[in-house]
Amino acid sequence: MENRAHALVAGVFTLLLGAAAVFSIWWFGGKHEATKEYAVVTRNNVTGLSLQGQVRYRGIRVGKVEAIELEPDDVRNILIRISIDRNVPVTRGTTAKLGYQGVTGIAHILLEDSGSDPTPLRTTDGDLGRIVMQSSLIEELSEVGGATLRQARDFLAKANLVLDDDNRKHLGKILANLEATTANSNEVAVQLRKLLATENLHLLNGTLLRAEQVAGEAGHLLAESRRLVVGLQPVGDKLGQLIGDPSTGGIATLVDRLNEVSGELSANSRQLNRVLQMLEESPQSLIFGPPQHAPGPGEAGFVTPLDGTSR
Repeated sequence: MENRAHALVAGVFTLLLGAAAVFSIWWFGGKHEATKEYAVVTRNNVTGLSLQGQVRYRGIRVGKVEAIELEPDDVRNILIRISIDRNVPVTRGTTAKLGYQGVTGIAHILLEDSGSDPTPLRTTDGDLGRIVMQSSLIEELSEVGGATLRQARDFLAKANLVLDDDNRKHLGKILANLEATTANSNEVAVQLRKLLATENLHLLNGTLLRAEQVAGEAGHLLAESRRLVVGLQPVGDKLGQLIGDPSTGGIATLVDRLNEVSGELSANSRQLNRVLQMLEESPQSLIFGPPQHAPGPGEAGFVTPLDGTSR
């Protein structure tokens, strides 16, 4: 009888121990809460994310990572299967990001609702609802930082080319010329300030007033000149008529007479030129008269020349 009691106690203890083990496995396995599974899709690196990693919704822990694998149909995509509390409102506008805890580098998934589409995201065992993962802040900083560093490197390389020895000398000359130009500009500014003093401005105003008065008087003078030209127009017309008048008392007759007088003066001038030439050749003719011409053949006193030629 006592042996049966010991066997019964041992059996009950074994059953209780087995039940406690099953309960522990069930409890620590996280299956004691109602959950839903979703697939987070990304093409970026998921460095630091591991199985059983946390899933947070707006900072609150709501689930964990169940699996990380490549998509069979498109190996560029990484599928992260997560299980989260069934009561979490996952919609088609929900997005995911990678977050990191401090300096440890352990990653977790952050779920956020953009509000673009409030329709609930449906998920089943055969077709998990997909949540698109966006680039995290660290990834954006890494990409931007890398591009910035490359641009800085290129800028420094070009700056070294620009600031070589020759260009530095040219730059020094330019700065010296700029300094000289600035000094000249200061002198010009001083002279201009003196020129625009109050006394000079008064003189300039007086000069402008006198110029305005002269311009007004010039306007009156131009008007008088215009009236004078208009008055001389009939006189010119009459003078043209007199020049073209063929009558004996007209200016045309006077012009003919002037032509005759001009012809006579020309003839007298030619005669005077001959007289002067004769005096130049034989000045004694002024006292003794003009020289006589030698007699020609058949005239009295003609002498035959010795060479047989006649004179």
